[in-house]
Amino acid sequence: MSELIRIPAPDGVAPAAQYSHVVQGTGRFVAVSGQIALDEAGNVVGEGDPEAQARQVFENLRRCLAAAGATFDDVIKLTYFVTDMAHMPAIREARAACIPDDRLPAASAVRVVSLVRPEFLMEIEAFAVVAG
Repeated sequence: MSELIRIPAPDGVAPAAQYSHVVQGTGRFVAVSGQIALDEAGNVVGEGDPEAQARQVFENLRRCLAAAGATFDDVIKLTYFVTDMAHMPAIREARAACIPDDRLPAASAVRVVSLVRPEFLMEIEAFAVVAG
């Protein structure tokens, strides 16, 4: 049986309700829960602004990965949940600031009717594998 380490609220990320932001197992597989556009105090960033929300989501992903000793270089899969596919260019721009084109992970994009609150335009989750 694999030992799991749960990090419910990494530094700089709003505390989660009923889940852990990061779950890390032996073998250095890292799963990051879907991140939304909340700042570290739990305030919505960029209401109605997909570019601002995408930047905040990728910052939250970065902080969650760092809490597990990972970086975007270790990400093997991103899943995008969006309320409108028109937000994908903003997501790709924010991703490009974090992950170079020659290191793009596997990805899925899913259009959803809504997210946990109506002001959120996207949620993004990540899976990573850390060497060693």
